[in-house]
Amino acid sequence: MSIRLRTLTEEQLESFKTDGYLHVKGLFSEEDLRAIENTFEKISHTRVPGFFEPDLNGETDDPLKRYPRVMHPHRFNETAMKYMLHKPVMEVLADLYGEEALAAQSMFYYKPPGSRGQALHQDNFYLQVEPGNCIAAWTAVDAANEENGGLLVVPRTGDYALACPDLADSNESFTNHYVKPPKDEKAIPVIMDKGDVLFFNGNLIHGSYRNKTKDRFRRAFICHYANASATQINGGYRPLYREDGTSVDLEANPNGGPCGIEFSGTPFYH
Repeated sequence: MSIRLRTLTEEQLESFKTDGYLHVKGLFSEEDLRAIENTFEKISHTRVPGFFEPDLNGETDDPLKRYPRVMHPHRFNETAMKYMLHKPVMEVLADLYGEEALAAQSMFYYKPPGSRGQALHQDNFYLQVEPGNCIAAWTAVDAANEENGGLLVVPRTGDYALACPDLADSNESFTNHYVKPPKDEKAIPVIMDKGDVLFFNGNLIHGSYRNKTKDRFRRAFICHYANASATQINGGYRPLYREDGTSVDLEANPNGGPCGIEFSGTPFYH
């Protein structure tokens, strides 16, 4: 039996444990990024019912109507499936989990100029991975900063309990949930170059800025994962996939979460 060599250093593992996130460079080649860009450029001119439903008539003032996020593209596109299971990403995840990672979700954000951001939230509120936690791998397809709608994270909230969200400001957020940071903790920007990947756990409070530019998209390929020892996940994320592409079907999590079972408005998909 071969022993897998670890990808991350002790310092990186400790940083993820302490801060709840880890910024990693060099996991995608220029060729990888071109393949992702070309794939989602083609998708942007189509409609895929249930996954991507843009307004292709140009009759809206909301840029996110023309370029909504693509939900679960791995369910209808081979390139999305390939990069959801991208070996360098899966190796980092295995180090962070201390075991194999299972892919649960893929998304692509175009985030054109003028787009609203996403209010602060916690991913495992939606994915409901138990026992364990989800981890996101957020890949910058364009460089991302405070001007074009880059990420915001609240450091040291990776072990902060899942909170029942408040209502977000719809003028600034395209989603309706907002989680207030704990006292004395503030959201900070994560400046990312093209091809960088930010890994963060499902309890970390995070969100994004509005894209304030007039001519810069902030495209991102984002996937969520569960630890192989998890037994339950929100039913909307099944099946999950191993790195070799074989499927795994965890139990649907019946837990109502921090808001209770009667809470309304919780989307299946983050």
